[in-house]
Amino acid sequence: MRKLVACLAMIGGLVALAAPAAQAAPYQGGNYGLYGMEGFYPTQEPCAGTFRLIHSTTWNGIRLKYFYSDVCGSFARIENAPQNSSALLQRSDDGRPEADGWVAESVDPGINYAYTMIGNNLHGRVSRAVLVVDGHQVAWTSWY
Repeated sequence: MRKLVACLAMIGGLVALAAPAAQAAPYQGGNYGLYGMEGFYPTQEPCAGTFRLIHSTTWNGIRLKYFYSDVCGSFARIENAPQNSSALLQRSDDGRPEADGWVAESVDPGINYAYTMIGNNLHGRVSRAVLVVDGHQVAWTSWY
């Protein structure tokens, strides 16, 4: 019986090693998800291929990028970023530069980038990209 238990434990450990690493889940707040396309990634149809780079800035070697599509809205991306970093997209409801909703994505283990889901800044709403490191907003774009 002990051999069976030991064998099952070893198989369970091997299965755990073979399982893919968990992906960081997006986090959101305010009224994010209220508007169409929110909750989708920019790589999903019908938005894939419709975005253009609007703004890019660098902080301590980490690049923050803001992308916009007049079909879907916007998203934030960070590159060359450590795991204690997140890309954050803030979105307003009415064109004023203040966040009513937001979505963020942290850097996954083994990679050095992250990008957010779409924020709908169409029809008079505005958004901006923010770089967050160790829980602090350290760089951001203008509101678009």
